Amino acid sequence: MKPADPPERSAALLGVGFDAQDGQTRITRGKNFFLVGGSEETHGLMQETAIKINEHLNREGKRLEDVSIRELREICAEIRSRIEGHE
Repeated sequence: MKPADPPERSAALLGVGFDAQDGQTRITRGKNFFLVGGSEETHGLMQETAIKINEHLNREGKRLEDVSIRELREICAEIRSRIEGHE
């Protein structure tokens, strides 16, 4: 009997914001991310970050499930410094 193939790896980013005080429910779903909550500013920042992570991965020819946690942290730190540098 042939052994079963191992399940394909998958990964997703989850962003949760807790600072909304305007009664709005904000939800954004993407190819590999799900963002919920937050003020308009916080939710927008989560959207920008998730999109930039995906752009970075696409440039490198990688998928989220292929990068290590360490590499993802480095990507996030780089993106964060770019975003903060433009504010």
